[in-house]
Amino acid sequence: MKNICYVRALYDNDHTLINNIKIIQNHNYNIYEVYSPFPIHNLTKVLKLKNTNLSFLSFIYGLLGFFIACVLTWYTMIWDWPQNIGGKPSFSWIINLPSFIPVIFEFSIFFSAHFMCITYLIQCGLYPGRVSKNPDLRTTDNMFLIEIHTEKHIKKLVNLLKKNGAIEVSIKNYKSN
Repeated sequence: MKNICYVRALYDNDHTLINNIKIIQNHNYNIYEVYSPFPIHNLTKVLKLKNTNLSFLSFIYGLLGFFIACVLTWYTMIWDWPQNIGGKPSFSWIINLPSFIPVIFEFSIFFSAHFMCITYLIQCGLYPGRVSKNPDLRTTDNMFLIEIHTEKHIKKLVNLLKKNGAIEVSIKNYKSN
């Protein structure tokens, strides 16, 4: 059985948090999670996290909206219920394309925005009924927290965190197989 310790350091300043992340990484500790009340610029680069595919998915969702809008305008205005509006011919989708551009544009944006929100919520695990994994509720107001999972040199890590500006440091022991 391994004895894993969860070390949580609480900070009141995002600049102190970023500086301590760099110090912790220089001492070869792996940071498991960082909790913040607001997005911190360049935090993903400091933590050396990999890039996500969200921008590619946004393009795919917009393309899906584009195709659905094209099919919808063709079906409703050409195939199902052709109408002579303002003298425009109702037998060709291509000839009427300029009048369909607002609909196509809005569908593309609608699909991209809504499916991106859903994808983001699923990827982050923020769906209804999900139990919050936030270890300290103060991080939703004005505090910042670093969570480190380690098996080695716990006292040295705690001293390092306190020396570099941590307001509180808590340790929880977990045994794993």
